[in-house]
Amino acid sequence: MANDREKEVAARASLQFVRDGDIVGLGTGSTAVYAVRFLGEKVKAGLRIRGIPTSVHTQELASSLGIPLTTLDEVQDIDVTIDGADECDPQLRLIKGGGGALLREKIVASATRKFVIIADSSKQVPVLGRFPVPVEVIKFAEALVAKKIAAMGAEVTVRLDSTGHKFITDEGNHILDCHFGQIPDPPALARKLETTPGVVEHGLFIGMASIALIGKGDQVIEIPRPEKR
Repeated sequence: MANDREKEVAARASLQFVRDGDIVGLGTGSTAVYAVRFLGEKVKAGLRIRGIPTSVHTQELASSLGIPLTTLDEVQDIDVTIDGADECDPQLRLIKGGGGALLREKIVASATRKFVIIADSSKQVPVLGRFPVPVEVIKFAEALVAKKIAAMGAEVTVRLDSTGHKFITDEGNHILDCHFGQIPDPPALARKLETTPGVVEHGLFIGMASIALIGKGDQVIEIPRPEKR
């Protein structure tokens, strides 16, 4: 599959940003899995790092590969985090959370000096919004929040797991997948979602990514974050 090849080359390119002794945020999702596996190979070969996983799934994978792990209780400064994205625009604004780990992903990203995004070429878009914005909500407020987000113009569905039950995040919450269509002003939408009571976190990552590595065929395109004017 072309997408898998692109994910793989982007993930491998991200290892250039990891140095011996680093604290490394370990992302979640199909592209991040490649990066964690490649880091596992480097650790076996002698690279000394400590990882902070963004999900139970990533924690289990990293442990199985022999990557030493730590927590935010022990370390609050992360040197580099490598993670995927569901969409990435030219300003490196992102939609994340397709894998359901957006809350921990955003917390880890917020503590990171260099946040490296890896993705295949299908994730690169001129305007965010083809992919739904995941919104993590507490169960008590789910119906109320869904109604309020629908009033913002979105088509809202409650995420289900593979068994047809409501998806439960690692923190025990539910996720609303919110289809807004094209989002002309992602920061404004992010602010609206943040100020909605019952919303724990949303999947718009604004001004957080340092660089995106996009796999295109066998090549990797590096997109740095635009300079602020």
